[in-house]
Amino acid sequence: MRYAIVIEQAGGNCSAYVPDLPGYVATGASKAEVERLIRDAIALHLTGLREDGVAIPLQSSQVEYVDVAA
Repeated sequence: MRYAIVIEQAGGNCSAYVPDLPGYVATGASKAEVERLIRDAIALHLTGLREDGVAIPLQSSQVEYVDVAA
């Protein structure tokens, strides 16, 4: 499965969240660390949903960039 994540610089660290899985966030010292942590959090969450017989949310968020004049 593939989920969009949003990574933000938060002071001296990075944070990430998953728009399609509300409540799932991670923080880390670097972009690489927060990517690893959010990936692990997603995998753990999906495993728990499967074990509980709950439907896995489909990925529906899309990420695009737009250019604007400054």
